[in-house]
Amino acid sequence: MMTLDNSERVLRPGHNCWRIERADRLALVIDAADYFRAVKAAMLEAEHSVYLIGWDFDARIKFEPENKTLDGPNKLGPFLRWIGKSRPHVQVYVLKWDLGTLHALGRGTTPLFLLDWVTSHSVHFKLDGAHPKAAAHHQKVIVVDDALAFCGGIDMTADRWDTREHIDDDPRRRRPSGRAYEPWHDASTMVDGAVARALGDLARERWRRASGNALDPPPPRSPIWPDGISPTFTGIEVAIARTQPEQDGEAAVHEIEAFYLDAIASAKDAIYCESQYFASRRIVEAMAARLREEDGPEIVVLNPESADGFLESVTMDTARARLLKLIHEADRFGRFRIFTPVTKQRRPIYVHAKILIIDDRILRVGSSNINNRSMGFDTECDLIIEGNGENTELRAIIAGIRNDLLAEHLGVEPLRVAEAIDAQASLAKAVDGLISNGRSLIPYVPDEANAAEEALAENDLFDPERPTSLMAKIRKGIGLRSSPWR
Repeated sequence: MMTLDNSERVLRPGHNCWRIERADRLALVIDAADYFRAVKAAMLEAEHSVYLIGWDFDARIKFEPENKTLDGPNKLGPFLRWIGKSRPHVQVYVLKWDLGTLHALGRGTTPLFLLDWVTSHSVHFKLDGAHPKAAAHHQKVIVVDDALAFCGGIDMTADRWDTREHIDDDPRRRRPSGRAYEPWHDASTMVDGAVARALGDLARERWRRASGNALDPPPPRSPIWPDGISPTFTGIEVAIARTQPEQDGEAAVHEIEAFYLDAIASAKDAIYCESQYFASRRIVEAMAARLREEDGPEIVVLNPESADGFLESVTMDTARARLLKLIHEADRFGRFRIFTPVTKQRRPIYVHAKILIIDDRILRVGSSNINNRSMGFDTECDLIIEGNGENTELRAIIAGIRNDLLAEHLGVEPLRVAEAIDAQASLAKAVDGLISNGRSLIPYVPDEANAAEEALAENDLFDPERPTSLMAKIRKGIGLRSSPWR
């Protein structure tokens, strides 16, 4: 088992993580093509229980859009109904954010499938409303028999399936309605051992909060590991970090925010992150402080060209533009880069992955974004691996993951990325030199915000830091009523 030098550890249970547990295997799963298939394969191995905990589920999505290779129906809803009828001894618990169901009203047969799940004796569906007003349950956790778990940023819903090639006009990239959608980059993890059991504890606690009913852990069983996914790490310690707002007298949990701040402060050479947003002032200010240092780390950020959805794009994109001004003022030594990935035809690839890599020492993958909600208002769950000291094997794997991700986005081989970093002695300059006119990264340049966008970005109604900040706004009568969109 890989060991860590405790004298240099960033991770501290009770402060910036919940628990540190051992995993026999952990795989980083990039993009939903592999993820959807692995989730179905794992559920086919279930003997006792399956927990599906998420922001959203769409019953009509296909596990394998092109060629079905696994047993059972190829769509999520019919598959769960099939599990309930063919394997009644397996109890399936589906927990979905309650406000997310508003989106389901326009999804054709989805509500009908939800009714089927509710009426099954072995498939249990619950809309999760155990959260402060306007908060969201944003965790994406799947646990099978406490033997295998998935945790990351991928939702089992529409518009998510894609391959690492992010092919222009890929005919497999279709919504259930048949309409095409644009390329989508995402990431999750698959893990077994004690980490999977800990995520089972988290899932059962989520179910208890939402339903009022306590679930018993499943009995021990033999290991599960779907074919086609090779472990990225073996015999490794993994931390679980959470965000959980104060609710019903239970204290708030801000482990993820504490981890981000500690990890950024610990960086020596380079910070690499992929995030849907760049809108948390506390996190961005921490990055700006490091950029002001003469010998501070380089920072490379990957973001989508624009946030997904009208209100998200108005508020998050404008907030990003304002915080980038703070970054550029601090970046006296030219060590900051922010990019958007594009396809061969130069169409933007939407970045939904939530990845943070510090030097070659720390890897974090989860559900949390770099925005205020993820730091204190919504529920989130991240997995973190840390290596220090002489742990050269682990550090080589983490550096390889970073180089592999950059190679995907730049349209080159990982070896070219590694060679460029070595030659330049700089992550940022290596990326600069590998940018091309085809599949590549392009520098993100924010548009100038208009008055309406500035007003929405200034108002934290859509991205509050804490439940108390939102309620204070509402009590003062500041919110949608003061918005220029009224």
